[in-house]
This record gives sequence, structure tokens and C-alpha cells, in this order.
Amino acid sequence: MPQSNPTSILRLGTRGSRLAMAQSEHVRQALAAMGVACELVEVKTSGDRIQDRPLADAGGKGLFVKELEEALLAGRIDFAVHSMKDVPVQLPEGLRLGAVLEREDPRDALLAAQPASLEALPHGARLGTASVRRKAQALRARPDLCIELLRGNVDTRLRRLDEQHFDAILLAFAGLKRLGLAKRPLNLLDSDSWLPALGQGAVGIELRSDDTRTQAAVAPLRHTPTEIALTCERAFQAALDGSCRTPIAGLAQIQGNELHFAGEVLAPDGRDFVSRRVVHVLSAAPLEDAARLGHEAGAALRSKAAPWLAPACG
Repeated sequence: MPQSNPTSILRLGTRGSRLAMAQSEHVRQALAAMGVACELVEVKTSGDRIQDRPLADAGGKGLFVKELEEALLAGRIDFAVHSMKDVPVQLPEGLRLGAVLEREDPRDALLAAQPASLEALPHGARLGTASVRRKAQALRARPDLCIELLRGNVDTRLRRLDEQHFDAILLAFAGLKRLGLAKRPLNLLDSDSWLPALGQGAVGIELRSDDTRTQAAVAPLRHTPTEIALTCERAFQAALDGSCRTPIAGLAQIQGNELHFAGEVLAPDGRDFVSRRVVHVLSAAPLEDAARLGHEAGAALRSKAAPWLAPACG
């Protein structure tokens, strides 16, 4: 049974990276402005400890949330703040998403030793990334590039670029903005032609399903348009049943009363891909619409993408 928390101060669980702490501090301040007191509780995750190999070889992005979810179920924290692109579609029994905050810019950013676009990088340039999606997309655009593993937090990755271990690296622009690093020379990749990771740029709050007190406290932070978009993207992921070894990308956006979604699955070497783009007029039940649209898009690609849908990680 979870340990009870009789105090009025909510315990907010977070990873210890500077980006995770910045995101959690943003949530803490937003709650404080509404009169809800929180304290940050740092939880070391497996994803932070494993730095010598791709996460796909160790269990996938779920390793960034596993220990936080264990702390939730044990009652050591009241809620956890996650980057939504790290959160598996299936949550453990007893846990749920209590809120999704307004999404930051979801695009990827290319940072280079000599500022340049992807097309302008020299032949055979060393490109650093730990993402199977970014690797496949980069090789699709530039098969000559030498893709090398780059793990670590944002500061570590930028330092390795500055030390010329790489000619260029790829990072989520949202993380750079949240860390006050958006003014570094960079090239933003157009999301129409370079789809981001599902959930990229969004921050979510996970809590125990039966914790009505915490749910009531975080409910005002919900951003409905982002929640609708992520419902679509996560349904797309679920329909494909792909793993952390599968290059999958997608982005849902609300424009007026329409939900626009684009998704794709790539061969790991970037030599082939299948994609789907759909537009749907939202009804009075937008979350149900989004879930159906995402599922149908994923189901439409599943058989075509079957050769690349790797078995589950771990």
C-alpha cells in the first residue's frame, strides 16, 4: 500500500538532470501561484545512469520514468513530471496522467561546429544522436553522414560538440528553450518534412489513479489542445505497437476546429519509409476523435511498416 502523505505539501518527483529540474520547477511555480505548495524530490533513473550504450539496448525510454513510477506506487512522491516523449503508451496499473501542460515548440534543432543546415554539412560529417528516429531521418536526407552515439544530458551533448567530437548534433528545440539556450546558433528543422518524436515538446504529470487530492491540485494545469494532440500521437504509437528500436515520428496539431496529423515509420537505415497525413474536423468529443484518428493512422501503416516494427525493448 502507498505511504500516506498527511502534510499539505505535495511531493513532486523529478529526474535530476538540469532540464528535468527546470521543467519540474516550472510546474512547482505554476502550482505555487495557485496556492499549492510543492517540494521537489529527486529520483535517479536507470536512463540517467546508463550512458555507455543506446537506451534501446537497455530497455528503452521507459527507463527515464521507471523509478519515478515505482516511487509513485510506493507513496514516496505524490506526482511525477515527465517529458511526454519518454512516457510509454501503457502506464502501470494504478497510475494515470493527471495533466498535460501546454506544448513547447516540438521541432528538432541542428547544432553544428560551423553553423550550417543539414544539407550544408560536409560529406561524411559526424552527426551525434542517441535517437533511432533522428538517425533514420538523417540517413534518409544524407546517406553519407556518419551517425555516432551521443548520450548524456543537454549540457554534456553541447560540450562534446564544442570540443569537436562531432561536426553536428541533433537536439529537441524545446529543451534548449527551457534551459535558456535557444540563442545558440542552430538550424530548426521544418516539422512538415522532418517530423519530431511523438510527444516531443510536451510535459506531463503522472499520479496515482486514486489520489483525488493531487488530481484536483494539478487539474488547472491541463492544456486541452495539447492533450488532444498527444492523445492522437499516443494512439498512433499504440496502434503500431513499435518499440524503442523502431524509428517512428509524428505530430498532431489543432488548427481551428480541425485536427491535423502526420505520422511516419522509417527503416532503421533511412532507405525507406511509410507515412500518413490526415485532417479531421473535431466533434463535441475531441479526445475520442483524436484517439480514433491516431489509431486509424497507425493501423493503416502497420502492415506496410511490419519489417521495421522491432520487438519490444527489455
